[in-house]
Amino acid sequence: MSPVSRGDTIGREGHAGEASSGAAGIRLTGPGSALEEARVRVIGLRDGAVRLKALLDRPLASYYLVLGCGLLLLAVGLMMVLSTSTAYDIDQQLPTYSMFDKQILGALAGLALMWLAAKAPPRVFRGLAYPLLLISLLGLVLVLMFGNVDDGVKRWLTVGGMQVQPSELAKLALVLWGADLLARKEKLGQLTDWRHLLVPLLPGAAVMCLLVMMGQDLGTTFLLIVIFLSLLWIIGTPGRLLFGMIALMAFVLLMLIVVQPWRLERLDGFLSSRDAANCLSCYQLVEGKDALGSGGWFGVGLGASKAKWGWVPNSPTDFIFSILGEELGLVGTICVIALYGGLAFAGLRIARRVPDTFSRLAAGSVTVWLIVQAMVNIGAVLGLLPITGVPLPLISAGVSSLIVTLASLGMLMSFARAEPGAARALAAAGPAAPRRLLRWLGLEQRPP
Repeated sequence: MSPVSRGDTIGREGHAGEASSGAAGIRLTGPGSALEEARVRVIGLRDGAVRLKALLDRPLASYYLVLGCGLLLLAVGLMMVLSTSTAYDIDQQLPTYSMFDKQILGALAGLALMWLAAKAPPRVFRGLAYPLLLISLLGLVLVLMFGNVDDGVKRWLTVGGMQVQPSELAKLALVLWGADLLARKEKLGQLTDWRHLLVPLLPGAAVMCLLVMMGQDLGTTFLLIVIFLSLLWIIGTPGRLLFGMIALMAFVLLMLIVVQPWRLERLDGFLSSRDAANCLSCYQLVEGKDALGSGGWFGVGLGASKAKWGWVPNSPTDFIFSILGEELGLVGTICVIALYGGLAFAGLRIARRVPDTFSRLAAGSVTVWLIVQAMVNIGAVLGLLPITGVPLPLISAGVSSLIVTLASLGMLMSFARAEPGAARALAAAGPAAPRRLLRWLGLEQRPP
């Protein structure tokens, strides 16, 4: 075969190959090819990740993350309380929106405290440490003397027709008092001795836990222990001492469970929940999991839950996450968990970046407290943890918990304003908060 005919043959084979590739609808190279489209997608994802990292590296990222995640969780919580509390009020023959009205008032009061706390300098919170500690201890004593008992637990005090829960304030008081105490000892160089690490922090926390446990509130006692351990962890307690304290607290909690038959029965119900046919003490857990799983991907719709009509006990409070899963589905629950993840990221970022020890301890322990409380509530609904009766922060019905949580988020925002470059960024942005947020996001329309 001559060179010319061989070239013609190769050319025809090449055209045939291109034709067959075109017939199959696949182009391996060139504009519009599959490889080119994949490369464009990868570049787009990389550019998006770079822009997101640049956004999170801005001085006010923590401030706006706490604000945004907190407000979104509050909005979801108000919707879910409205949905679940109406069924509960009708079942209890109460005014239809009585629980929701109280939650709205609590949200307004909490938002006002959140705004004031966000504007306050960190030294204000140090000044509140001992007054809040005394008020919370007095409130816990008054609960034991005059409190209301519900389901065998004494944790509420009626004041002016409203039920107040001093143990919620005790959590914040322990955070501020412990952070101030350890910050003062660090300044004096006393934390090299383990006795200064534990005294008087350990006795003070023990007294608070004892008062709460005398009201049979194991869930709040556990959270107070978590706050105590988080303070020791953040201050840099030696590993051997920290693990020893964790083992001691776990032993104490186990003893508190064993000595009360109804707590032991609840733990037995958790361990035997898989055998629902023979389980008499796991009704709430089984019904809650059924409600959570019945929502599917996108839920049955807001307000359309069937389980809230008497099937799931305490649906507006302890088990509101199961109704949330039924009405908003897997997508809704994942979004709520992601918002808690945003709060965790922002709170730990604040604790890492603030310049003073008190702010670092308070920010870190508040973040650990809120995230562990959310994990305990969600884990109980999923059947991964025993039921302890702690509310889901910002979502469960409960005025005291809502107000204290919003005030704590405002304190986190105050600490975020003390991050490097944050004060200068706030001053440069001007006084208008909405305009400042738009400018921070790069969405403000500048005049031509």
